[in-house]
Amino acid sequence: MTALEGSRTYDAVIVGGGHNGLVAAAYLARAGRSVLVLERLDHTGGAAVSTRPFAGVEARLSRYSYLVSLLPQKIVRDLGLDFRVRSRTISSYTPVDRGGRPTGLLVGGGEQRTREAFARLTGGEREYEAWQRFYGMTGQVARRVFPTLTEPLPTRDELRRRIDDEDAWRTLFEQPIGVAIEERFSDDLVRGVALTDALIGTFADAHDPSLRQNRCFLYHVIGGGTGAWDVPVGGMGALTDALAAAAREAGAVIATSHEAERIETDGRTAEVTYRTPDGEGVATARHVLVGASPQALAALTGQEPPAPAEGAQLKVNMLLKRLPRLRDASVDPREAFAGTFHIAEGYRQLATAHAQAAAGELPSAPPSEIYCHSLTDPTILHPDLVAQGCQTLTLFGLHTPARLFERDNDAVREELLKSTLAQLDAHLAEPLTDCLATDADGRPCIEAKTPLDLERDLRLPGGNIFHRDLSWPYAQEGTGRWGVETRHGNVLLCGAGAVRGGGVSGVPGHNAAMAVLEA
Repeated sequence: MTALEGSRTYDAVIVGGGHNGLVAAAYLARAGRSVLVLERLDHTGGAAVSTRPFAGVEARLSRYSYLVSLLPQKIVRDLGLDFRVRSRTISSYTPVDRGGRPTGLLVGGGEQRTREAFARLTGGEREYEAWQRFYGMTGQVARRVFPTLTEPLPTRDELRRRIDDEDAWRTLFEQPIGVAIEERFSDDLVRGVALTDALIGTFADAHDPSLRQNRCFLYHVIGGGTGAWDVPVGGMGALTDALAAAAREAGAVIATSHEAERIETDGRTAEVTYRTPDGEGVATARHVLVGASPQALAALTGQEPPAPAEGAQLKVNMLLKRLPRLRDASVDPREAFAGTFHIAEGYRQLATAHAQAAAGELPSAPPSEIYCHSLTDPTILHPDLVAQGCQTLTLFGLHTPARLFERDNDAVREELLKSTLAQLDAHLAEPLTDCLATDADGRPCIEAKTPLDLERDLRLPGGNIFHRDLSWPYAQEGTGRWGVETRHGNVLLCGAGAVRGGGVSGVPGHNAAMAVLEA
C-alpha cells in the first residue's frame, strides 16, 4: 500500500488499477500529467492477473482472462512495455462422434492439413472452401475496423464506408449471425465452431434479434487486424505488471488498498473520497477516470445505476500431471490442446443449451472450451513441473447465466462442474480426474468460478466479464467523441463498460487518456 500524504490536487485521479486504468495512468503520466491511481485491492491488475491458486504449487495461472487479441501493438509500443505474446500453433480442435467412431476437426498446422481435416470430417471440399471465404471476409473487416478502436469514434456511415463491403456489413452488423452461418455452412460441427465466437461471455441465441451475439462475434474476429488470439508470455499478470511499472516509471502514484467511495464534481474540478485501512482521505483532480463498471460509476457519482448485464460463464482453472489421451487417436493431445479445444459445441448442441438455460435449467450437455497456456508458454510453471510433464488447463463454459446459480451457488457450481467435465471425458481415453495434479495438502488442483463468484471477487455486475453488453464500434446517441464520456464533463469511464470496451485491450484506457489530453 502506498501512503498518501494529506490532501493533494492531481491532474487526474484514476479509480481502479485494472489494465485499462493502468493504460490511462501510463499515457497521462508520460504526457507530464500528475496522476493518482486508487485501487481497492492490495494489488493491481483487476481481472487481468496471474495467481498461484493451488497451495504449495509453483504454477502461475492467468486466473480470469486467458488470451490476448484486442490489445493494440500501438499501446505496447507507445508505453514501451516489456510484454510479449506467442502465437498458438493450432487454432482449434473439436472432437465429435461420427458414425459410431471418435473423430474431430483440427484447424491449424497449415492450409493443406486443415483442408484435409475438413474433408475427413465432412466428406468433401465444400465446407473448407466456405470456411476460407467466410474468414477471408472477417479478415478484411478486421483490417479495416481494428485500427479505428484507438481513434475518435467513427459514425455508423463512416465505418460502413471504411469496410466497403455491403455483404460483410449486412452479415456482421445487420442480420443475426446465425443467418450467415446457416447460409454458408452445412455441417453441424462446423457451424458450431463458427458460432462460438459469438457466445463467449454472451448469453444469446444465434438468431437473437438484439444482435448482441453479432457484437460479441465482431470483437472476437477483429483483434490485431487478424482475429488471432495469442498467449501472453508469463501469464496475463505479466501485462498488468508491465503496465504498472510503466505508469510508476512515468511518475504516476499507485495507491493500493485505497477504495474510492464518492466522486463530487462541478464539471471543472472533482473531489474523490477514498477509504483505506487507516481511515478516510480526499484527492482533488481536474479529471477523474473510472476504470470500474458503469454501475460503480453511478454509485460513486450518486446516480441511478443501469441494470446489470447478466454474466453467463463458468471459469475453471486446472493443473494436470499430464495431458489426457484422446479417444480420437489420430490427434496428438499436445496439438489438440494447443489451440482452443471445443466441447459440446455443435450448432444444435449450442441451441439446446441456450434454450435449457433460458428456461431456468442447467444445460444437459454444457458447452465449453479449453486453453492450455503452458504448451505455448511453459514459463508460467516451475522448471520442476515442466520436467514432470505438468500442464495447465483453463476452461471457459458457455450458456450458464447468473440466474441459474442464485438458488445455491455452491451446489450448482459443483453440479455444473461435474457435468461439464463429463462432456470432456466423453472424448477422452482416460478420465480427466486421473490426470489432475494435487496441491501441497493432497487436494486436486482444480477451481471453478461462476458469475456470482466473479461478481463477489471482482465486482463484475451480474458476473458479466464485459461489464455490460458489448457495443458497436461506432458513435451512437450519447457516446461522445471517444466513447468514454459521461454526463459529467470531467469524469470519464475508462473501464470495459466504455464504448469499444470488453476483453483485455487497454482501448478504453487509451481513449480516456486521449480525451483528457485533448481537453
